[in-house]
Amino acid sequence: MTDVQKEEENILRVSAGSNPQAVASAIAHSVYETRTAKIRAVGAGAVNQAVKALAIAGGYTAPRGLHLAFIPGFTTIESHDGQISAIVLTVIVI
Repeated sequence: MTDVQKEEENILRVSAGSNPQAVASAIAHSVYETRTAKIRAVGAGAVNQAVKALAIAGGYTAPRGLHLAFIPGFTTIESHDGQISAIVLTVIVI
């Protein structure tokens, strides 16, 4: 498996229909295991769900003394329609 494939596996893909509580749980588990998480969202609705999930995940991790922050960025992904811009949120423990 290449480094690109490994990194792809570690990215949580969020859509406008994603359940924020489920995404928050996945974020918290990733933070417990690796102290970081990456979230990718395409579109305003998906970004909204991702930010809600981050707020919820902060509530999950805070009792363990893990306070979360995120660094926003952009990436380009290949699609059957060509290239699409996506938001990537890198979650860190502060």
